[in-house]
Amino acid sequence: MIQTETIQQLAESFDRFEHGDIGAGALADGLAAVRDQDIARAMVELGPEGMRRVLDVLPTERRAEVFGFLEPRTQFALVERLDDEAARELIEGLRPDNLTALLEDLSPEEGEAVVRRLSPDRVRQALRLLGYPPESAGRLMTPEFIALEPDWTLSHALRHVQKHAGRSETVDVLFIADEEGRLLGWTGLRRLVLGDPKAKVESLVGDEPVSIAVSEDREEAARLIQHYDLTALPVVDEAGVLLGMITIDDVMDVVEEEATEDIHKLGGLGAQHLSLRGASVLELFRKRIGWLLLLVFLAIFAAGAVSQFEETLEAAVVLSFFLPLIIGSGGNAGSQGATMMVRALATGDVTSKDWLRLWGRELGVASALGVTMATAAWGIGLFYGGTMLANVVFLSMIAVVIFGSMVGMLLPFLLTRFNLDPATASAPLITSIADIGGILIYFGIATAWMKMAPLG
Repeated sequence: MIQTETIQQLAESFDRFEHGDIGAGALADGLAAVRDQDIARAMVELGPEGMRRVLDVLPTERRAEVFGFLEPRTQFALVERLDDEAARELIEGLRPDNLTALLEDLSPEEGEAVVRRLSPDRVRQALRLLGYPPESAGRLMTPEFIALEPDWTLSHALRHVQKHAGRSETVDVLFIADEEGRLLGWTGLRRLVLGDPKAKVESLVGDEPVSIAVSEDREEAARLIQHYDLTALPVVDEAGVLLGMITIDDVMDVVEEEATEDIHKLGGLGAQHLSLRGASVLELFRKRIGWLLLLVFLAIFAAGAVSQFEETLEAAVVLSFFLPLIIGSGGNAGSQGATMMVRALATGDVTSKDWLRLWGRELGVASALGVTMATAAWGIGLFYGGTMLANVVFLSMIAVVIFGSMVGMLLPFLLTRFNLDPATASAPLITSIADIGGILIYFGIATAWMKMAPLG
């Protein structure tokens, strides 16, 4: 609530500044005690020209910090409005991982426009990070860190930290590496400060350090940081040479992005990243149309399944009244199962090897759910069509709920087995499969029952 109120107050101040109701000096005084993140969040509403004017009000040392908290597309739009000198100042002030995030989000032509404004050293640094695989630890890491050598005294190491603290994203975690740069361990600043000044740095090395290979997936970095309660994770190459580190704030961005991606996939929206606030009609159309067209194609099979039971429907029109109830229940059960399984696979709570055990348990749960839902539906069927219809609805509900649940649980495992993202087992896809299966099950049971006795 406090953050929301701050953003609203900032937005009002920016609006007054835009209309000339307050001057640059008054705005600068008001922003002095405001966090950079909040300024960046409130600036988004202004547009590129308004953001440029607000940045001009800020002290030079704060401009790059605020700029770093903007989204890449917003950063680029703002840079395009600035002269080369002002743009270079902002881009050069970005931390290496933030610069990498900006460049990988742009088209080649846009990226070239940004790179032209960088110094040769920053260009080489950016190209080195961009050379790692997409969504890898190498793309996420910052190469700015402080490493201590094991034979240094603590007093010498502390002087080294004081001298180079400005070039590291954090000094809370200090890495220890040998002369060839191989990671030996890490220590906290507290232990360094409170230790015996004459003791060697090697005395601070404890357990085997937790690290991640530069080519590993960034989701593994997030898992390691969460599992071991780390604030910074060292990134190494195949020889164990320390290349950089991933900090917890970077991982939080990854977790949010991956969760958003999974939610979008489960909703049949694909994996494209875009801001709903700033997305155009065309971008939203492209994001949604693919799965919808596929589902239209699948719906043709559902219509074909219904047409196969035309005689059954003509003999008992009342069956059509319960069709939405039956197939909807199967789709809902499948969506529930898929959502739980996709999330469990994403967090590592389960693996593909657990499928048989979980299948047996899900079968039991689905059977219990089916019987419970079928009991409620039996009463409705009895009221509208008599005992025979009620029995058909009862059996169909059990079978459809079990079918939908099994599809929802097994499909994510199947996709994982083929090295595909289990989140692709979206709710619309599960629902469509469950619909087709539900129609066949429902009318199949009704047809069989009608051969034994007429409904009604």
